[in-house]
Amino acid sequence: MHRSDSALAGTRRGWKVAAVGTTAALALAACAGGSGSEEPDAAAGGSAAAGEVNPDAVIEAGISYSLSGGFDPMVTTGAVTVAANWHTMEGLTELDPVTREVFPALGAELPTQVDETRWEVDLREGAVFHDGDPVTVEDVVFSFERVLDPASESLYAGFIDFVESVEAVDEDTVGVNLKYPFSLVPERLSVVKVVPQDLVESDYEAFNALPVGTGPYRITSATPDDKITFERFDDYTGTRPAQAAGMNWNLLSDPAARVTALSSGTVHAIEDVPYIDLPALESQVDVESVQSFGLLFMMFNTDKAPFDDPRVRQAFFYALDMDKIIETGLLGNAAPATGFLPEDHPNYHEASTVYTYDPEKAKALLAEAGVENLSINLLTTDTGWVSDVAPLIKEDLDAIGVDTTLDIGQSGGQYTKVDAGELDVMVAPGDPSVFGNDPDILMRWWYGDNVWSESRYRWNDTEEFAQLSGLLDQAVQTEGDEQQELWNQAFDLISEEVPLYPLLHRQLPTAWDSGSLSGFAPVPLTGLSFLDVGVTE
Repeated sequence: MHRSDSALAGTRRGWKVAAVGTTAALALAACAGGSGSEEPDAAAGGSAAAGEVNPDAVIEAGISYSLSGGFDPMVTTGAVTVAANWHTMEGLTELDPVTREVFPALGAELPTQVDETRWEVDLREGAVFHDGDPVTVEDVVFSFERVLDPASESLYAGFIDFVESVEAVDEDTVGVNLKYPFSLVPERLSVVKVVPQDLVESDYEAFNALPVGTGPYRITSATPDDKITFERFDDYTGTRPAQAAGMNWNLLSDPAARVTALSSGTVHAIEDVPYIDLPALESQVDVESVQSFGLLFMMFNTDKAPFDDPRVRQAFFYALDMDKIIETGLLGNAAPATGFLPEDHPNYHEASTVYTYDPEKAKALLAEAGVENLSINLLTTDTGWVSDVAPLIKEDLDAIGVDTTLDIGQSGGQYTKVDAGELDVMVAPGDPSVFGNDPDILMRWWYGDNVWSESRYRWNDTEEFAQLSGLLDQAVQTEGDEQQELWNQAFDLISEEVPLYPLLHRQLPTAWDSGSLSGFAPVPLTGLSFLDVGVTE
């Protein structure tokens, strides 16, 4: 999900962020347990033999999104900066960008549970920051405290609001104290990247512009509308050392420029391949469309009649011929939603209500609700693929008697209208899976007690919202089948109430030259991952 397409504003419990979004995605092949490839012999020098990784080579990538703002992992939500931080910053744990499995990063092993509300993590031996300073437990404590501090207004605070405190146990162990039992601690600790306290406090602007982390690469320059350059961090002590001497991320927002760069051999891989170019590229390089969580959703102003009636909201979903919309507008690169999660997600549950194309049922639901001669303003964002499907959605709504006016505009402007209460219905993209892949984080992004429920679809004062919140609160304190059953009940509830609900889950097309890259795999998120990837040419 491109994070400029899914806006958030000031929210409760730390969910504060400016209008941001994701076209993803952000879900998700390196080993889940953190076992990377062995570090190549940099001393060998010269060219690599055919098929062998050349440790002196530089990876060239074509990136589709522009660079704006800094890299501070406490606040950045930009598509480019978050993906760059996969390579340069580390938390105690990390989620593999390809598999979305948790693995130990700055932690020597995954966190150990001491009791119901306490976990401990030993730090990786010999870990140092890019400036050569050793990583200390004080740096870890500082990194968590600045995220949790309400004054920071960090988006990420909402993802770890179960944490009461983080403290030093000894010189290489930290303790994490919880407010209540929480079953997803190893996964969620990954949202906090460990930063050097001295540098952040003494020269924040320098840190934000060229971040100092502990990852296998360090950023050497970052020029908007041009490129981001990286070099291998030779003192990295983790399990996923850089396989190349560096990387150049060429910022190519123009789709034709990205395709040309790959076809000509200027870059080794590109993200966000235009759907129309997939057939031509398939004859030249490797192309794969990976199923993502990234979705297109429909959202209603439930404070405004007739959208306060769930029958009316349901009618809009039955009105849409999603097979036609996906084939015509996205050239088949999506799957109709049969639940809140895509079908390949490990926690997938087919919802109790699955919306199939049934215009007669849509008309009947509107009649049952006493609605006739309905006229709406349909807000959508100007993201390319969304603009492609918007006229098809209008066509289907018009066909059931809803006079639909399309209002297509830049994401930030459209959410300004929504936040001001100027909403009938909105269709927009989004994908919070870049921040985590568990059902709780994915549901709470939209259905938490935050700006979405309070001032966008305005559903937080209903009995159903209270019921949903209770199910989510219970689920994170359980495990296994009991947890899945509680999530299933939540999935069913939102499928029936649909104040905001997915229409489809996108497939994200990536293209790369497997003859030049070793170990590369596309990710189900916005961005490219070059962890454990080397150049063989």
